[in-house]
Amino acid sequence: MSASSSKTIGRAVLRPREQVEERIKAAILSGELKSGEMLPPETELARQFNVSRTTLREALRVLTSQRLISKVPGARGGNFVQSVDHESLGAVVIETVGNLLALGSIRFDEVADVRRHLEVPSVRLAARNRTDRDLEELGSIVAHQRRASIDDPDIPDLDRRFHSGIARASGNRVLASFVSALHHATEPVHYLDLSPEVGRETVKQHVRILRAITDQDPDEGEAAIVEHLVYLQKHLAAVV
Repeated sequence: MSASSSKTIGRAVLRPREQVEERIKAAILSGELKSGEMLPPETELARQFNVSRTTLREALRVLTSQRLISKVPGARGGNFVQSVDHESLGAVVIETVGNLLALGSIRFDEVADVRRHLEVPSVRLAARNRTDRDLEELGSIVAHQRRASIDDPDIPDLDRRFHSGIARASGNRVLASFVSALHHATEPVHYLDLSPEVGRETVKQHVRILRAITDQDPDEGEAAIVEHLVYLQKHLAAVV
């Protein structure tokens, strides 16, 4: 029998650190270890895995970098399982995109373009799937925006909440995580030439978007969000 026709039965043997990582990760993803649950003490874990404390700590550091566990210092601290859900996905995206922008590995306009492309399907889905609770939340935000002056410190947060609220109303949690995270990273209101006129027009556009979502009209919702995004792009100040 030739070597080329022989059956492959072998695979790379994991190093002790990798075995520890894989076992703990599997326990978290299977639900054997619950969100917020504290892992056994490091001395006990090292004994259970039959590895050195150094090997165990290396494995825990990797799991921490993957945001599967977090280390809390102090007498009552320890290693805790982090939440693994759509909200933690958003947190990872915010941190990663923020780091890449700071390093200059990606450009602001690239992130903003992706956010804008995601906001159109977000509004269309929200028009189909919104609940009364979603409408109440969005209506409250818009009402606050209509009362606010352009120098109100709440304006950036209100804008973030409006766009994130639409994304949540879409019913797609992954889409909501990405829209919220990318909006957080670009914070478009901070870069607007925010005159009273621009402020009033922006709120009017939010009202139109909300009306389309309320009426469950995806086409009108898309037209309204496109108008809004084009308007914002025209009034962006220089990005530094």
